[in-house]
Amino acid sequence: MRNTGLDFLTSKKPNGSTWKLSLHSLAVAAVATCGATVAEASDEVFNEAYRVSSSGNAALLDQYQYAMQDSVLSYYPEYWKLNQNLALQPSSSIVSFAKRYPQSAMAEKLSADYVEEKVRAGDFASASPVVGYVSNADEAEACAVAQVRARTGDPLVLAEFKNKVWLTTDSQPESCVGLARIMLDSPLMTQKDQQQRLFAMLRAGNSGHAFALANKMGMPLSLAQMNQISANPINYLWSAPKATAQDHAYLIFALGRLADSDLNNAISMVDRLAQGVPEDVQKYLYRTVAYIGGTTVLKNNFNAILPSYFDKSYGYPFSPEEAEIYARQSIRFGKWEGVIRAVDAMTDQQKQESRWQYWLARATEQRGDSKSKSYAQQVYQRIATQDDYHGLLAKARLNQAYTSFPQPYQPSSSDYSRLAKDVHFQRAFALRNIDAPDNYVNREWNWAVRQAYLQHDDGLILAAAKRANDMGWYDRAIYAADRTEKKHNYNLRYPTPYQSTVVNYSNSVSINPAWAYGLMRQESRFNVGARSHVGAGGLMQIMPDTARLVAKQMGEPYNSGALSNMNTNIRYGTYYLSMIQGQLSGHPVVATAGYNAGPNRARRWQPDVQKIDADQYAESVPILETRDYVKHVMENAMHYGVVLGQGNQSINRLMYPVPQQY
Repeated sequence: MRNTGLDFLTSKKPNGSTWKLSLHSLAVAAVATCGATVAEASDEVFNEAYRVSSSGNAALLDQYQYAMQDSVLSYYPEYWKLNQNLALQPSSSIVSFAKRYPQSAMAEKLSADYVEEKVRAGDFASASPVVGYVSNADEAEACAVAQVRARTGDPLVLAEFKNKVWLTTDSQPESCVGLARIMLDSPLMTQKDQQQRLFAMLRAGNSGHAFALANKMGMPLSLAQMNQISANPINYLWSAPKATAQDHAYLIFALGRLADSDLNNAISMVDRLAQGVPEDVQKYLYRTVAYIGGTTVLKNNFNAILPSYFDKSYGYPFSPEEAEIYARQSIRFGKWEGVIRAVDAMTDQQKQESRWQYWLARATEQRGDSKSKSYAQQVYQRIATQDDYHGLLAKARLNQAYTSFPQPYQPSSSDYSRLAKDVHFQRAFALRNIDAPDNYVNREWNWAVRQAYLQHDDGLILAAAKRANDMGWYDRAIYAADRTEKKHNYNLRYPTPYQSTVVNYSNSVSINPAWAYGLMRQESRFNVGARSHVGAGGLMQIMPDTARLVAKQMGEPYNSGALSNMNTNIRYGTYYLSMIQGQLSGHPVVATAGYNAGPNRARRWQPDVQKIDADQYAESVPILETRDYVKHVMENAMHYGVVLGQGNQSINRLMYPVPQQY
């Protein structure tokens, strides 16, 4: 490495004293002691540069950038420097970075963050040259980009976000709220669109947005009146007027507030309130009670009347979120015609999802006639070609089982050669090798996989996955192997580290090792050091309180450090899974839900009167995280049954009818 004369860097130690670092000496020492290449020595500088990246010392970062010039990580000091005062940077600096490091992870992040910053400041002109460099936007970033496009001459972008933003009442990023404000003034939003959003805002109790939209529509509302209604909705509803459009708005608002605080009272009043109002208002009053009841199951439990209220609201347009709640409530109670209507009310994009195709087939075959059954069989056959949760459910409906995976693709020398030259994967492995912070490591890895996926290069993805797997970097190996299109390697998708430990402890507490593996894969991707934001730790992500309970049950002292031990974590996790399975009717699906959301919740979600099919139970779980968790664990468990040589695999082995609470 050349000596620039900038031989020593001075900065502060954590204790406040100063230290000096010779970058040239650091690189030489690294090469001498580790036998590393110059590039690898340059990689090592990353962690030192990262430690001072928030110091605001641009000159120091310039020196680190020079020291890292031979590293694939050399763009990081410049990224950190630009990011320090991002809102003050000219767009030309961001564009220059993106052009010099094309299609890179940090160019993507810098560009997306810059657009968001400029949108917050209302500086759409500065953001405009940068939006073209944002290619993988999350929800907030996508709304920011859409705002820029709309404000700089592309109003048609608003139509793309109508279902995602205009009709959404769930919590949204501020950039999406801002996009909705732009839509408010757009001629693309028809009077019917405006009424649908107004009704949704009133139902959700979003008085500010409802007030602004109502004024725009020429039917001004009173915030004082809305505040008074919120304080005592039932008192207002006893004598609510129904003569004007404003009266109808206040009626929906009041019923929404009552349903949110006292669902049973809202149910008892809705029939009376629906009398003597226009048909669209009548339908939306029923929609209001049905939707709020369907989204407050954690507070109110399931209520069998809600699907019928959705039925009564049919004919008034559904938003995507309303249609899904309609479907789930109908699935829960086996109201199959309601399921068909709900799917029919979804967007074309929703309808094409395998989950709703599966449920449409499930509902259609209940009609019993040969045409309906034939249609359902055709849908199942199409979905059964997939190996995900709904594909496995479809296989079971067709009475198909499987005992093996397709022949695994083994990466070729050409695949490994492309891997060695791929700068995105080089960055990910370099960061991993120097124990860089996980957020940087994972961002580079995920970006590298995405770029290979966009190039349809399964061989490159699997070469990277194999190398990561061989390093014991299981979580990223799985992430990569899961994303191939035509060439697959299920050994990399479903690895079995610690196999004798998992099998022995599972067998000792009489649970299926494939189920334990399926849960572990979902919990931690076999990262022993995994920690969740709520404090769960280790391979099976055990909460400290749960570990204390298990230790007590097992008659041993609790040691918080033990959860970081592979052996103890698996022993405690399998024991706890077996324990709650025993508490939850012995049912693996209910126990899986209980492992994630708590056994008391999982028990409350069991039916009150008679058993229901396990797929109905899983789909009606009211917490999105837990609902997806159950599906993934069931899918994993089936595939691990093959890995462990357990013979014919059908998801019905785990997903049999769920009994009523006891």
